[in-house]
Amino acid sequence: MRYGLLVLGAPFSSQAPHSALRFVDALFKEGHQLEGIFFHHDGVFNASTHLGEMPPHEALYKQWCELSVNHGVSLDVCVSAAMQRGLINIKEARRQQLDWHNVAPPFELTGIGQLVDLQNRCERFISFAP
Repeated sequence: MRYGLLVLGAPFSSQAPHSALRFVDALFKEGHQLEGIFFHHDGVFNASTHLGEMPPHEALYKQWCELSVNHGVSLDVCVSAAMQRGLINIKEARRQQLDWHNVAPPFELTGIGQLVDLQNRCERFISFAP
């Protein structure tokens, strides 16, 4: 079965991302497919490179990255939610002539259309919210 996930909680204030990763482990153990993950609302904080430098959250950031690299899972981050919260990738930083960024691959800033596309590709779509 093909699954998609929506993560709405920040790692420092919610169990949502932790629960999502445990759910992913269970999916793979049962032989299911994960089509992708979309981060929205405060869930976009999971994509912050600064998270990868802050104990105890660095392990969580590393798990998201390994999930993407090892299983080819897309990690899409809502661009408007991210920018409202001070998260920006290098492409957007260059466009705005900024000399910093805090979102890097495998996380990708995308529009809400990616969320709709992910939902359409999946047989099951699960949300993880605070």
